[in-house]
Amino acid sequence: MRFALLTVLFLLSLTISRGQSEEIRLASADIGHYAPSIDNLMASAIQDIRASKTDAALANVDRIIAMRPDFKLAYLIKGDLLRAKAGALPSFGAAPSSSDKEALEGLKDEAKVRLMRYLDQPDPGKLPKQILQLAPSQRYALLADADRARLYVFENVDGEPRLIRDYYVSVGRKGVNKRVEGDLKTPSGVYNITAELPSKQLTPFYGAGAFPLDYPNEWDSMQGNSGHGIWLHGVPPNTYSRPPKASEGCLVVANPDYQEIRRYIVPDKTPIVIADRTEWLDRAAWQAARREILDSVDRWVADWQRLDADRYLGRYSSDFLNRAGRAWIENKRRNIVQKTWIRVSLTDVSLFLYPSSDLAVLSFTQVYDSDKLHDVTQKRFYLRQDRNQWRIALEKSLGSASAVASNN
Repeated sequence: MRFALLTVLFLLSLTISRGQSEEIRLASADIGHYAPSIDNLMASAIQDIRASKTDAALANVDRIIAMRPDFKLAYLIKGDLLRAKAGALPSFGAAPSSSDKEALEGLKDEAKVRLMRYLDQPDPGKLPKQILQLAPSQRYALLADADRARLYVFENVDGEPRLIRDYYVSVGRKGVNKRVEGDLKTPSGVYNITAELPSKQLTPFYGAGAFPLDYPNEWDSMQGNSGHGIWLHGVPPNTYSRPPKASEGCLVVANPDYQEIRRYIVPDKTPIVIADRTEWLDRAAWQAARREILDSVDRWVADWQRLDADRYLGRYSSDFLNRAGRAWIENKRRNIVQKTWIRVSLTDVSLFLYPSSDLAVLSFTQVYDSDKLHDVTQKRFYLRQDRNQWRIALEKSLGSASAVASNN
């Protein structure tokens, strides 16, 4: 490129503002890599820059370039380091041409978020607010944090998410919270990965492959959110990474990272949460958030089993009941009060909190028994805070596994 990024001064200004004595902690998620990761080497180079160890920083940057000759940011850091060694680094560098300004800003943003990964990494003792329970069938879950430009991978440990990896990720050019087709935003919410598209079925633009997401989901459709073709995919062969906000709405990762991430994805069984910024809670607060929502669902089950139609219907939001209409309400009431007994159990429960924190999505298998019917159904609830309680705002049946009428 024809301009100096001045990465050294830029990164120094960021790190010094955090306190000169503060160390950059290397994330525990890097421990499992057999070789140093790009992010790990970048953090080491930044540490060397802060300590005025220019030669050590250059050595780390050279290692990065040897590993990834297509990593543009590494070349710009190296250029600034060489200028600094020569005493030729200007106070603000050569002014970029107008055609280079966008690329410059993108690389500066990438440098910032890659550094902040180490200054703003999650406390290992905390849990993500958005993932409150994983079903046994969900061995892993993904969480994309747009503000941090990180894609976190969690392992299911007895229903709880345990962070095992994280990767740099790019989102839409206009950020998150997609509403309409063509707004250049990435959706914000809870989604499922539906399939994998191998690279041989795609143009080189998508790199190592792609995982389509089920956007728009039921909640998006009810809100009138439009658009399609939201994927998690790689980058073109001549590119290592893209700026933090660079796609038309997809989630984009480096091709080597894509190859690692795909090991954790099983289509239709791997959920992904996309948030503008993830909140991390201590265990007590996380458990309380989970319990509050699950308790509301337990009360819905209890009212149903007590044949208390009024209290059962009161577990639905007023908006839901208005949309459902009088016929649905009366039919549901009749189906409850005409039974002699009802037994309901929920299994395979997963629970996620939307980034807005006032919307939760619960998926489960419902086993229903009564004196007239046995039925096993896959369901999904969207619950919202309504009159200071979590109430069902949208109910979606995903299919009946079995339904057997009783002879009674």
